[in-house]
Amino acid sequence: MTLPTPEPRAAGQPAASSSPGAEWGEEPAAPSLPDGQPDAQPGTAGDRRGLFHHVELWVDDLATAEAQWAPVLLALGCEPFQHWPAGRSWRLGAAYLVIEQSPALLPGGHQRLRAGLNHLAVHGSREAVAAALSAGWTVRVDTGEAAHLIDGQGFELEVVYRAAPADPLGATPGANGANGV
Repeated sequence: MTLPTPEPRAAGQPAASSSPGAEWGEEPAAPSLPDGQPDAQPGTAGDRRGLFHHVELWVDDLATAEAQWAPVLLALGCEPFQHWPAGRSWRLGAAYLVIEQSPALLPGGHQRLRAGLNHLAVHGSREAVAAALSAGWTVRVDTGEAAHLIDGQGFELEVVYRAAPADPLGATPGANGANGV
């Protein structure tokens, strides 16, 4: 399979994307660290970027996704970051989460039990779980350390609200049964 080569574009010409910034004729800027300090080299001890730059979830219904994800993300300490006709994003530090109803989305909806994303896990609090429940999420399972929540489009969010005790034997992730289905 040969992938198409992107056409070069002149400055100010819209990007061939539904991503934020395309409507304004420029690529979206990567988020800067909130304190304005320069970031260290990737992989060094001073690298404050974390593991993810961003996570993008394509959704069937942007309005429903925004109504359900926004309260949870705000309760987790995220701030609104980008807003465009097909999507929204929220950031915490240098990382951000995008929900987008892309025109390139294939029909069929999200199914966490198929190949692809099973769930996102975040550090959080009982308050974030309460915000999710108030916004229409349902609880799949609560382990006493984390709540596994399902939104109206089938996405699962695991909010880890209490740190598990350190396991000196190195237990296998998911072995507690919460991630089994």
